[in-house]
Order: sequence, then structure tokens, then C-alpha cells
Amino acid sequence: MILNETATWQAIDDALGTGEMHAAARLAEVMLAAGHRDPMLLNLAAWACEEAGDFAQAHILLGEALTLAPNNPLIHLSIGAVMRKEGRLDEAFATFARVAPAVGDNPAYWLERGYAYEAVGSYEAAAADFLCAVRLDQSSAPPLAALAQASSRMGAFGEARAAAERALAIDPQNPTAIIALARCDYEERAFPNARTALTQLVARDTVHIADQVIALGLLGDVHDRLDAQDEAFAAYAKANAHFSRQHAVHFGANRAEPPQSAFIASIEESVDAIDRGQWQSLMPTHRPHAFLLGYPRSGTTLVENILASVDGVDALEEKPTLIKAAQAFLQSDGGLARFAVLDADGLAPFVESYWGQVRRYGAGQAGKLFVDMDPLKGLMLPLIAKLFPDARIIVMRRDPRDVVWSCFRTNFALSAAAMEFTTLESTARHYDALMTLMERCFETLPLTVHELRYDALVHDFDATTQALCNFLGLEWSPEMRDFNKTAQRRGVATASASQVRRALYDGTKQWERYKAQMASVLPILQPWVERFGFG
Repeated sequence: MILNETATWQAIDDALGTGEMHAAARLAEVMLAAGHRDPMLLNLAAWACEEAGDFAQAHILLGEALTLAPNNPLIHLSIGAVMRKEGRLDEAFATFARVAPAVGDNPAYWLERGYAYEAVGSYEAAAADFLCAVRLDQSSAPPLAALAQASSRMGAFGEARAAAERALAIDPQNPTAIIALARCDYEERAFPNARTALTQLVARDTVHIADQVIALGLLGDVHDRLDAQDEAFAAYAKANAHFSRQHAVHFGANRAEPPQSAFIASIEESVDAIDRGQWQSLMPTHRPHAFLLGYPRSGTTLVENILASVDGVDALEEKPTLIKAAQAFLQSDGGLARFAVLDADGLAPFVESYWGQVRRYGAGQAGKLFVDMDPLKGLMLPLIAKLFPDARIIVMRRDPRDVVWSCFRTNFALSAAAMEFTTLESTARHYDALMTLMERCFETLPLTVHELRYDALVHDFDATTQALCNFLGLEWSPEMRDFNKTAQRRGVATASASQVRRALYDGTKQWERYKAQMASVLPILQPWVERFGFG
């Protein structure tokens, strides 16, 4: 085929002018295949890879674009966008900060930074950025749709509805705006309206897979509220199948890393192989310190915000604070054996790295009890025991059947654990692996542990939180009852955000309505149901 370069460039400009990014990207790929090299062509081709979930190839193309135009801020902005989708949010924010002076009048900058804020649960900051994008581009639907989505996440349903309707007046097919309106209808109990809109949306072949995942998850919730369990389960299962397919490039059958459940099992084997006496630590006490863990959807976000309501507590939500120690000792053969024999001098750099990470996230205030909340940090208990021998460990307990069902039905951000939650069986086996490791650590390692039951918390809040305060050396405060106001003020990045911003409610025994769908995994969970007293 003979390429008419001038005509193709004009076609790309025309496609971009009408917002037809896929058409522009396809033409860019044709130009690149014909041997043309231009930063704009590479950027467009990288966008297509990014949309397909092939982030590695997107980085390759953007890296080539940078060699041609190292100071082009739009290339750097695109790199930040890929980092955001990879979950490398700290790096994405740093990239956005570097390019801000050059692209501050570009609505794409405000959109991308807003999406990053949304990903960390800072919906107010996201909405502010989306509003800037709207002011810079009032004729485009995406900024308005993004503003509607963030507003609906904050519970500002009037603002969300108004922005979504403006977006749909420009583009009646915009999926983000349709989802935002459906979420407004869901929260306002207009379930039939939400069901109709979402059913029509997911039937469209042109809807991006990421939007399909969100829409199907919300549709499952709508069916659930309408007591249509079979339809709800089918929607959740389809959402998870799409999520798995969306990220198959990173977590597919040919992935380099094993499933996280296998990784957890390998840690448990390593702990078993090490003499108990090697876990004793001579590290000095640094400051009042607690780890809050358990399992996703067990109530850790709720308890973190309860504790954060007390003046003497400084809490941090799900951050990779132990990353240096984990990379050195959990992700290499024989790592824990090397770790177990370290003396205080050998351990000190990893303690310093931990507190450095905490400070990077704006936490760790002197004189306050620092609470490091991460439901999956149970897999790091061997590191915690030796690095922080005086730290208090709070373990959330919720009925394993409720936990597994809730993980299966929830839309999580991409992670190795989230990929395990895409089927009920893999969720149950992941739960079994982590509980086995944690129980082994509690038996073997010198840890100071307090078990906090979700059902006790919702049925006798004051007595349960008073016992927790006694364990942590805190004075109980009635302000702990206002955890929902604390969550609204702080922002919540986890999947529990909408629940925690409401008053306390009883979320027990939700699994029972799906007993038939869960039948195949109940034997995996039953030993833990009995062990934890949820029979």
C-alpha cells in the first residue's frame, strides 16, 4: 500500500478534532509501520497500547518519543497517565507535578491528575481538578462526566446528576456519565432506573472494558437490592471475568509471578523452617505503633477511621511502608532465613526505610500512636515481628463467608490480590492461604495481638472500642462514634469508602442470600468459620 503522508496526517488531525482517538491511533500505527517516526505518532500508538492494558509496550513507545522530544510535556503527561493506570500513583503524581508549569492550561492535565486523585480516594481533590478541566473545555463530555463520577463518589448526588446530564447533552453515549447517573439512582433507591440504564450500557459492544467492569459491578449491586440473586451473581461474575481479561497482559496464564496465594504459602513454609529463637529482636522502641490487618472487606477501614477520630492517633491507609524489607527478604529465595539472623545493626536500615516511607505519606507525627492499616500486611508479620517487636497487632475478624463473598462482588483497584478475587474459588483459596500464614505467625513469632470482631463492633460498639483502646493504651472517647465524619474529612481510598462514610450498620450474614452460589467454596472456608467462632 502506498501511503499518502499528507492525507494521513490530515486524517489524524480530523480524528483528533472530533475526539475519535481510536481512529487517530490506528492511523498513527499505519504511519509508524511505514517507517515514520514522530513524537505525536508514538504518543497516539502508546495510547492505544495503554487502552488495551499493554502498559509495557506503551512505555516503550513513549520512551522512543522522549528520545525525539525530551522536553515535550505532553509526552511526560502521557507517561504519568500510564503510571496511573499501572497503580504507580506516587510516580504519576510526581510526573504531573513536573509538567504542571508547561501544561496547566491544558484540560488533559487536570483530567489526568483528577483521575489519579480519584484512584487514591481523594474525591474532593479529584472533583476540583475535573472542574478546572470543565472550565478549560466546556464543549467536551469527558471532564463533565468525570466531575459527575467524583461527585457521586462523594455523595454529592445533586451536583453529580447536574454534571452527568450536561455531559450526556454533549455525548448521549458517554459511559462515565451514564454510570454516575446510575449511581445517583442507586443511592436514591431508584433501582429500576439504574437497572435499565446499566443493562443498556453493558449491552453495547463499543463500551471500553474498564467501563464494563464498573457498570457490571454496579448492576450487580442493583440486582442485589432488588433481591434478584441469580442476576446479581451473573453480573458480578461477568465484571470479574472482564477485569481478569483486561489485565491478562500482567496477570495472565503466562505471567512471570505466581498467584499471590502461592506466594503467601511460600512465606508460611519459610516461617516453619526457621528456629523460633531466631525471631527475637533487640530493636529499641521507636514510638507508639500499631498494625491493623486482617483481610480485605473485614472492617479494617472502618476501624482505622474509628481510631483516627481520636486526637492521639495518626493513621495511614494501605500504603507500602515495608517495601524495602519486603523486596529484600520476601521476594527472594532464602530471604527470610537471612532476615531472621540479622542483628540490630542489620535491621536498622529497614526500620529507617519504613519510617521514611511513613513520613513521605505525611504520617508518623511525634507523640501520637501511629496506626499502619493494611488488611494484607498479615503476609508481612515475619518482618513486623523482628523490625517492630513492641508494635501492637490488631486483627480484624469477620465471618469468612461474608469476607469472601464481599471480595468477590467488589470492584478493587488492580493488584495481585485483586486478581485472586475474580472467582469465588480463587478468593477462598487466597483467604485460606493468608489465614494459614497469619495463624502460624501468631503461634511462632513474638507478637502482641488483639482480635477485634466485626460483629461485636456493630452490635456493641462502645464496649468493643473500649477494649481496643485498653489494648492500645488510649483513652476512649465518644468521638470514636463519629467515624463517618472522620472518613468524610480524611477521604477513603479503599473499596469500603461509601460504607464507611455512612453511620454504623450491620453487614453480617450477607453471604446467606448467596448460599447456593457459594456452595463449592464453603468446604474451604468451614475450618476457619469454626476456628474463628462463626459457626
